[in-house]
Amino acid sequence: MSRGFRDGDSKRYFDWLYYAAIDLRAAKLLLDDARCYNIISFHCQQCVEKALKGYLLWRRHRLYDGHNLPFLCKQAMQEDPHFRDRIELCSEINHYYIESRYPADFLLSLDEESVQKLIVDTTDMLTFVNSLVKFDFTSYHAKKAAG
Repeated sequence: MSRGFRDGDSKRYFDWLYYAAIDLRAAKLLLDDARCYNIISFHCQQCVEKALKGYLLWRRHRLYDGHNLPFLCKQAMQEDPHFRDRIELCSEINHYYIESRYPADFLLSLDEESVQKLIVDTTDMLTFVNSLVKFDFTSYHAKKAAG
């Protein structure tokens, strides 16, 4: 069953890419505290999810539901075969959506090296998507709230 989109979900691809960049920045800010490695992985998963959704919105003018990164990446591959190089990353971090945020009997085992690699790979994915859509985070101005 699909959750559907909230009425407020943006239909502007650059909003998705902006929020993807914010997730990546949040992940980088947490690097100094090993207790935050799980939430770093969540922010990386969110960055990749939002980047893929932003790309698909740009290419297909359609907002995709769900959090399944391999599915989203396969959709993107239909538009650009270079996404094939990123399907493995999407498969690896797909489970961080749930496992990074809730206590479990078998906790994620992330160390500094794996988190650093995750940040590098996530940065690469976001840079790749931004280059395709010509999105520049530094010159983007988020839409101000009405009121």
